Amino acid sequence: MSFNKDFRVAIVGGGICGLACAGYLSRAGIHVDLFESASIFKEIGAGVDLGRPNAVRALDFLGLTETVLAHANLSKPEIRPFRFISALAGHQLIHDYETLPEDLGFGIHRPAFMDALAGLIDPSIIHFNKRCVSVTKHDDPGRGASIIHFADGTTFEAEVVLGADGIRSTVRRTVTEQHDATRVVFSRTVVYRALLPLEDILQAGVQIDFSRLPHNLVGVNKHLIIYPMRNGKIINVVIFYTDKSIPEGTEIPVSQWVTSASTQELLEAFDDCGPEVKKILSLIEKPSKWAIHSVDPPLDKFSRGSVALIGDAAHGMCPHLGAGVGQGLEDVRVICELLTHPQARLSNIESVLEAYDFVRQPRANMILRRSVWAGELYE
Repeated sequence: MSFNKDFRVAIVGGGICGLACAGYLSRAGIHVDLFESASIFKEIGAGVDLGRPNAVRALDFLGLTETVLAHANLSKPEIRPFRFISALAGHQLIHDYETLPEDLGFGIHRPAFMDALAGLIDPSIIHFNKRCVSVTKHDDPGRGASIIHFADGTTFEAEVVLGADGIRSTVRRTVTEQHDATRVVFSRTVVYRALLPLEDILQAGVQIDFSRLPHNLVGVNKHLIIYPMRNGKIINVVIFYTDKSIPEGTEIPVSQWVTSASTQELLEAFDDCGPEVKKILSLIEKPSKWAIHSVDPPLDKFSRGSVALIGDAAHGMCPHLGAGVGQGLEDVRVICELLTHPQARLSNIESVLEAYDFVRQPRANMILRRSVWAGELYE
């Protein structure tokens, strides 16, 4: 097979950003290899809210909108006003977020999003069971700019390496030149996630209509984000609880980042909330519990030499703005537009990645900071 660029791209990580990037670049005729640490593509979690037009515009550029919408059982993006109400008794309306006609978005089940992206990629460029342990620069400039080292003892050489390996990124160490995990901190917030059939919510006597609009039910040191998916038939429930008695900078063992919880734990944590909240919580039989982490302080740069970071590897953020996936898709759009530019070639590839950093680092880090502020505002 012939390729239209004189460089090879290796993508580390087969999440949403890695898949979207690999698909676009390979369809554009660039030699791409994607390395995923697991044996299959898998994405734990419930829903993805592409609630702002920037995410939809990125999908449009990448040629993914139609496919992703089909997997969301939708025909087109929708205007999605956001409603803020009190989580306390009475559930008073606090604010209806003003929307414009161009404020289009949608929600989708995370595994369905992954299926949509994976289905567009040539399987021959995908390599499973490849856990990256380090990236080093090759001594011989003529043999590729970087070497990816895997846990199984193998290596791979490529002129461009894109780290899409999530918030616990290994590739990040190459860009920051730090060999520890101090860039990732616990936010003191845990999140319980669940998907509920709308029918169950109605049968429980919940009076708030969650079938059309995203809602934020706000309390003290807690809030709930609830929004519809699959044409309103499934409701995504994301429950936030912040324990400010925990010292800032507390480290959580990786084994405890995602754990199982109980309905009783939820009800006890939200015992000061109103009846509508308690009805919803009582429906959640086996919630998953996530310790929310973010990249802090934000990275000074997203690229170094011929290595660049995209998605959570670059700017893993708190989910309070629902902007993490959208920012990752913006990364993918910019890096793909630059790498496929007619003037992009091996001789100037470091400048190409510097341009990516120049465009993306300020904006993504601004959203990262605002995501923290948003959580503080809600609670």
